[in-house]
Amino acid sequence: MTDPVRPVLHARGITKFFPGAIALADVELALHPGEVHALLGENGAGKSTLIKCLTGAYACDGGVVELDGQLVDPGSTQESQKLGIGTVYQEVNLLPNLTVAENLFLGRQPTRWGMISRRRMAAEAAEVLAGYGLDIDVREPLSHYSVAVQQVVAIARAVEMSGRVLILDEPTASLDQGEVELVFDVIRRLKARGLAIVFITHFLDQVFAICDRATVLRNGHVVGTRALADCAPRDIVHLMLGRQLESEVRERHGGQGGEVLAEIDGLGRRGMIEPFSMRIRQGEVIGLAGLLGAGRTETANLIFGAVQADQGGVRLRGRALSLKGPRDAIAARFALCPEDRKTDGIIGDLSVRDNIILALQARQGWARPIPRAKVEEIAQGYVRALDIRAASLDMPIRLLSGGNQQKALLARWLATEPELLILDEPTRGIDVGAHAEIIQLIERLREEGMSLIVASSEIEELVAYSTRVIVLRDRVQVAELEGGEITAGNIVRAIADEDREVA
Repeated sequence: MTDPVRPVLHARGITKFFPGAIALADVELALHPGEVHALLGENGAGKSTLIKCLTGAYACDGGVVELDGQLVDPGSTQESQKLGIGTVYQEVNLLPNLTVAENLFLGRQPTRWGMISRRRMAAEAAEVLAGYGLDIDVREPLSHYSVAVQQVVAIARAVEMSGRVLILDEPTASLDQGEVELVFDVIRRLKARGLAIVFITHFLDQVFAICDRATVLRNGHVVGTRALADCAPRDIVHLMLGRQLESEVRERHGGQGGEVLAEIDGLGRRGMIEPFSMRIRQGEVIGLAGLLGAGRTETANLIFGAVQADQGGVRLRGRALSLKGPRDAIAARFALCPEDRKTDGIIGDLSVRDNIILALQARQGWARPIPRAKVEEIAQGYVRALDIRAASLDMPIRLLSGGNQQKALLARWLATEPELLILDEPTRGIDVGAHAEIIQLIERLREEGMSLIVASSEIEELVAYSTRVIVLRDRVQVAELEGGEITAGNIVRAIADEDREVA
């Protein structure tokens, strides 16, 4: 039944452009009093951009925001706070060297005879925090307390300064279960007081534990808003991960691959990802599936040595392999195209040519430069083979489109002639044409005998090209599917923590 209460905040038609991209397209979000509303979506879906538009950090290119029925257009985060919209981020944005009371009242300290009254400030801070279920010595430095307590202080400050809408951006990401319950208790208290609360998280179990409704973003569009009492976790997973998921099983090509190339035994890192094992055969594609934060990227980075494991090991063709860093992985003919190509992949100011040759030159050693003619031959060859569209090989790679940057990054690693190619979100943020070309390249490389590990949030893609799919949840491998088991439905059920029903 429709809630007859007017939304506290109603954003309609919110649109935001960045050079060469539409970050948000006609987005609508309605927040009601006494409601905890989840805002969900994978990386790049538009969550952060929407929050920045609502809080004045970004100017909208289209749409309107109403607060209690009145049009508002905050020009800064300070202005949005004065209007009644407070935001708390995962990283507590307070001053740990100041006391709890000083943090709570920073910029609005109570005074007496023109001087800050520390006694009154401490008394009022203790009274305020008691309303949040927190009984602590407010005269102690903030750093004296746990991250969870610091989060509660940050929430209290945001509410006391704003008091109508509270936006919580990944507030529980670094908390243990007991600390999460402390924050949830505060959220329930604020909900009872009638606040409208936005809750952003990648923990689906927390969404269903604390939230009333959820709005899901994908590629800058709202793909659905659901009352959580009326749906199951897999319904939300469907919305987050793509189009209507198909139940058909694709005919497998190439069976389970050839000889075992590498064996991973109990590889893990404490506090990052639980130990996992897998066998990687020649000529197979192992898909890594899971929601944001499930452990896909961590798995890829551990195998490549970008993050050093503190448990387990890797064997290459039966012999122990020491992976102390990417240099060891490259020497073993492993390759990794990272998830964030702009930050961890390309070097924006270097030329297209230099970016393509980078890994091969690093493996050979900088004291033995590859001859210029050979560099040109290699770069030109991959530009033709992958249809990299650049006006010149001398142009900075940052000037290329996202799809051409991704293909140049693939060229960099293919030039090293890897035996194991690890791709982390290889089709994210690129145009449809480049997307199809990369999918075709994955199929071709597999057919030629290369082993691939592909981490992706695109379930349909994983179903299309994977010979095996490993599903991760909360940084633990929870299922392994192969052959006829590889269906979108089975992957979603494993992600959503339902009993797996093999098709």
